[in-house]
Amino acid sequence: MKKRHVNLLLAMVSASALMLGSMPVLAESDSAKTESSGDAETADDKDASADKESTLEDGVYTAEFATDSSMFHVNEANDKKGELTVKDGKMTIHVSLVSKKIVNLFAGTAEDAQKDGAEIIEPTTDTVKYSDGYTEEVYGFDIPVPAIDEEFDVAILGEKGKWYDHKVSIKNPVKDDAATEKADDSDKKSDGKKLEDLKLEDGTYETEVTLTGGTGKATVESPAKVEIKDKEATATIIWSSPNYDYMIVDGEKYEPVNKDGNSTFEIPVSVFDAEMEVTADTVAMSTPHEIDYTLNFDSSSMKKADK
Repeated sequence: MKKRHVNLLLAMVSASALMLGSMPVLAESDSAKTESSGDAETADDKDASADKESTLEDGVYTAEFATDSSMFHVNEANDKKGELTVKDGKMTIHVSLVSKKIVNLFAGTAEDAQKDGAEIIEPTTDTVKYSDGYTEEVYGFDIPVPAIDEEFDVAILGEKGKWYDHKVSIKNPVKDDAATEKADDSDKKSDGKKLEDLKLEDGTYETEVTLTGGTGKATVESPAKVEIKDKEATATIIWSSPNYDYMIVDGEKYEPVNKDGNSTFEIPVSVFDAEMEVTADTVAMSTPHEIDYTLNFDSSSMKKADK
């Protein structure tokens, strides 16, 4: 009996030892499982964030603009929000600030903003309207956005010429269908129309043309004559001054076609219903001076010229 009792006691001790020995393994296994689960959640969170970013289709959104500064933030008239534009996979938010004391921005750190070649963001002049009806002019900025719901660096330059580091983030974008439609219409208009889009037969036409650029004092005669021949359009541009001695269009130099009267040129028309960039050299100043202009030929006003 004593021997059997001793054997039973030894068996119980051995079983206890085995159980105790296995507990760390079980604990380690549970810990690894928990860590694995945590990693999975982190990965899922990242995927969810990436999915949220990728679901922002091209368009215009209203989004919250959060910063780490009480001095650098959206004007109260705009309820802490800016206009987020998504186009071709790139995001930019326009924000109107509280004053004109921040004169430049940089998408990055203050240190990088002061390096050669840094792309400094210039301000726009925005008019904000407060709840009491009062309006004020402030500076606004178009800021590149790398991601939604993630902090990124933006450096600001004050009136005293010192750069400061800040963190900003963009949250809760809500698509603005009306603004998106307006932006789409603007893009279509800015693309303009090619001559082949107009489907016009060869002949002489007249069309309204507007000039922008320079000091605003110069004008061109409108409507302008446009000659269409062999799938090319050539416009006769008559300036309001006799002091232009050449024009440059698409890198080509054009001389006046007249000797007396206001300067007149025959230039190719590369696009209608959009800004066509040209350069004109004036001798009205003490030295000849090239000035950049744009011409916009209105295709809706085009009609056959009277013979």
